[in-house]
Amino acid sequence: MTLSQKETGLLQDLKGQEQLCVEKYTKYSCDACSTELKNLFTDIANVEKNHLNTINAMLQGTVPAIPQGGLKNENNRWCKKVCYCDQQSADIDKFLTSDMLATEKHVSSLYDVSVFEFGDANARKVLNHIQAEEQQHGEQLYAFMSANGFYQGK
Repeated sequence: MTLSQKETGLLQDLKGQEQLCVEKYTKYSCDACSTELKNLFTDIANVEKNHLNTINAMLQGTVPAIPQGGLKNENNRWCKKVCYCDQQSADIDKFLTSDMLATEKHVSSLYDVSVFEFGDANARKVLNHIQAEEQQHGEQLYAFMSANGFYQGK
């Protein structure tokens, strides 16, 4: 695939966001107070690493295949209330999940724009698949936040 200047710029933006997501999820998995949140962040970090690899391949002109099997629906897995020993630990986890939910909203919107800007149909499908995974990350974060009284958006 030959990339236009605009497509290259969009991929560079997406690459920067994916690198930031990997770094934040990795750091936050260490900073989280609950084991459940540490595991959620680690799981999502691994998916974000795959996204970064896909974007790097696209920057090299290769459109990777979309993984078989579709999205895994594991959102209910994160709908468990955590028993925090103190309010400070709960506040830390609330901050971390709130920050990552905001990050996922931003990244998803960048993918939304990119899907419409790419000329190659296969590239659009790959970007759309990644966007769906980013939205799923947001759903997982929301499920955790909601179960633990962290989400105040209602």
